[in-house]
Amino acid sequence: MSIILDQVTKHYGGVPVVNDVSLDIGDGEFFVLLGPSGSGKSTLLRAIAGLSGVDHGRIALHGRDVTHLTARKRGVGLVFQNYALFRHMTVADNIEFALRVRHVRGKLRRQRRKELLRLVALEGMDERLPAQLSGGQQQRVAVARALAHKPEVLLLDEPFGALDAKIRDELRRTIREVQRELGITTVLVTHDQEEAFAMADRIGIMNLGRLLEVGAPHDLYSRPATRFVATFLGAANLILARRTADGIQVCGTTIAAADRTPAANEHEVVAVVRPEEVELAPARAALTTNYLAGGVVEEVVFTGALERLRVRLDAAAHTPLLAHDGSDDNASELLQVTRTQHEQRGFAVTPGQNVAVGVRRVHVLPTPLSSFTACAASAQLAEALGREPLLVELAARMKTRITTRSEPKMGVAEALCESADFVGTTVIASQTDCAHRSEWLLRRGARDLLVLPAGATAPQRVLIHWMGEAARNATLAMSASVLRHVPAEAVYVGIFPGQAGGRGPHGMRELLDARSEAQAAHGLEMRTEMRFGEVAEELARRLAEAPGQMLIVGVTELTRFAERFRALLDGGHWPVLIVYRGAP
Repeated sequence: MSIILDQVTKHYGGVPVVNDVSLDIGDGEFFVLLGPSGSGKSTLLRAIAGLSGVDHGRIALHGRDVTHLTARKRGVGLVFQNYALFRHMTVADNIEFALRVRHVRGKLRRQRRKELLRLVALEGMDERLPAQLSGGQQQRVAVARALAHKPEVLLLDEPFGALDAKIRDELRRTIREVQRELGITTVLVTHDQEEAFAMADRIGIMNLGRLLEVGAPHDLYSRPATRFVATFLGAANLILARRTADGIQVCGTTIAAADRTPAANEHEVVAVVRPEEVELAPARAALTTNYLAGGVVEEVVFTGALERLRVRLDAAAHTPLLAHDGSDDNASELLQVTRTQHEQRGFAVTPGQNVAVGVRRVHVLPTPLSSFTACAASAQLAEALGREPLLVELAARMKTRITTRSEPKMGVAEALCESADFVGTTVIASQTDCAHRSEWLLRRGARDLLVLPAGATAPQRVLIHWMGEAARNATLAMSASVLRHVPAEAVYVGIFPGQAGGRGPHGMRELLDARSEAQAAHGLEMRTEMRFGEVAEELARRLAEAPGQMLIVGVTELTRFAERFRALLDGGHWPVLIVYRGAP
């Protein structure tokens, strides 16, 4: 591998801007780091270049640990967005500068310069000053200068941002051709999805300092694993659906018969429908795809080759759409549609027109956290719980909804629930008898339960533990779902009975296995630590050591649950997410 990053972390002001990033980049690969502004991608690139130190982790280039080496000793070439050319030097002098400081002889310098000018299509411009070049030409010179000393790795930090569209496209093509000809490992940082698709062998998506997904462009677009990637890589409709024995259903209508599950395991899921996978027709009978709902065209925008529409689904569909972003209160009611000119000619539509909506293809996200249900003894208390800051923030970042549920007899020993169907993750307020209420809900069908203190805010650290192997995979999956949406560090706490030193290598092996499974199966990077004693007491002690912490704990049986978990759940000190996987 050309580049290996192992749990690289960088803090600013106590906040991780690069959060436990691990990544392998192959020899000669063109890798693109993609993400919104502030996601940590440029900070990570600067760490690879040696322009910024790291607080934790390791960086290796071509098998050599360079974590603590200076930038000059790392053998990398770096190209910035602002060209960074010496304004008083000619093109020739700029390109030869890195060779001069390395005391390369004049003949070899001139030979190397001519090779590079040919590669970047600037032959004959040796004696021009930067001011005599266009923006695209200046950036080509910057690329040539970065390649002059034959670096093992080329790093590009948004090099096309200051260029117009045509020049940007030409320079992309040039850099890709140069990279292929030289076979140099290249990392490009950008926030432009089109740019990433056009250039990358593989793309890594970053958000909130965490590397969310890595894959080939087509795979990430067609089969994303997270809500953020689905909506960041092009437009996407997120739909709350139900996986049933008949397939994926929306409001009782099956839209994907192939995705089935045993009737006993029916559950809510988040489905992705790309706008180009939506069909519009004048009536349901005219659809050639699976019927989704009826709707009314709200907006039609002509963009040349494509037509973009927004369609409001009928009230009978109970608005299963999830909000695309937080900027439009009505976004959850509007379906995004993209149509080709061929489709436009076959069925022209105008705003206000009634249409039947069909779906060609649906992709179900593997996330176990679909939505939240605020549960309390009364509707008024449930609505107040649904407005808690942390719950609102999580729902907004996950682009999901918060519903409410009343359980007037919650905690009454022999009482039954108002409804046996628990949808999404159940949320209850932390109270003095919270452990007892939690057990009551878990015994009656709740599988994922968030105990939320009043006024809780986004955590800075999330502790993870499971009690029983049956809850291991589900706990890791739920932890990954949460940690993709908060800028928090993840720590797996392995707790063993007895005194320190009693587990030895076996305990360490369990920690390493837990980290490996989290990374391989769920794309979750987490640190590990070992503790000894009774589980609930040790977790409560660990949580009390610092503010801003949250616990995700997996359980497999409920015997003496309220008694064992009272110290963790009663009193409202910290958010606790319980992942229960066992027989009620």
